[in-house]
Amino acid sequence: MSIYVDENTRIVVQGITGHQGSFNTLQMLKFGSKVVAGVTPGKGGTEVHGVKVFNTLADAMKMEPNATFISVPAPYVLDAAKEAIYNGIDLIYILTEKVPYQDTMEIVNLARKMGKTVVGPNGPGITSPFKSKIGIMPNQIFREGNVGVISRSGTLTYEIVDQLTRAGFGESTVVGLGGDPVTGLNFVDVLSKFKDDSQTEAIVMVGEIGGTAEEEAAEYIKKNIRKPVVAYITGRSAPKGKRMGHAGAIITRGKGTAESKIKALEEAGVKVADYPYQVPSLLKEVFK
Repeated sequence: MSIYVDENTRIVVQGITGHQGSFNTLQMLKFGSKVVAGVTPGKGGTEVHGVKVFNTLADAMKMEPNATFISVPAPYVLDAAKEAIYNGIDLIYILTEKVPYQDTMEIVNLARKMGKTVVGPNGPGITSPFKSKIGIMPNQIFREGNVGVISRSGTLTYEIVDQLTRAGFGESTVVGLGGDPVTGLNFVDVLSKFKDDSQTEAIVMVGEIGGTAEEEAAEYIKKNIRKPVVAYITGRSAPKGKRMGHAGAIITRGKGTAESKIKALEEAGVKVADYPYQVPSLLKEVFK
């Protein structure tokens, strides 16, 4: 079993003829994902890596996609997401960064109202090894297994997944939440899915300073999760008052610090690594 994506996920790429759209379409195809259509206005009738391109998403719906990869410039993301939602696409993944805050709020609120799932923006996507990948995670780092991974950081996701794989673990599903202040999914959303996923026997959380998502996750874990959880929080060495690269990594009024997150997680029974390389060792401990 996997969460959000599986072998039945049929992907349309909005912005497929752009550099990112074209490159990542090829990588998803190599991974085994079913990319069934692409959309670029004015490019209908062409192909990208053997995938048919349509002028509009409405035209592309004849290929029966149920997920979309949005790779269009930030000012056009709102229109692209609305088009996907109103055409009945269930999973909307947004690669684009610097999407206006108000646009993201509108997308997320509309998706929740319509019962759709938004992943991102500004995140690496979702991968279930040997089933499907929608996003930009490197193909070669994965191995099928029973560890679910949730992360706010793109590159740290890759580093920790690679270390898990090298240590002999495998992943059930890896979910990149995105680094913006507002994202479609949060830790609690994904934890609730992993809680009921029979393939997932342990969970790894990768958090960072800023916001209260990790503290909220700790409270949820304490009350609802019986599977072992291991975490790593990045940014603990950030100078006081320093704003980090991610838009979501903003500390205000003493909240959102690495210390507050680590304390909350440890009080919930989560083992927290001091460094990323320690995550596999902590997993071995909790599996005992």
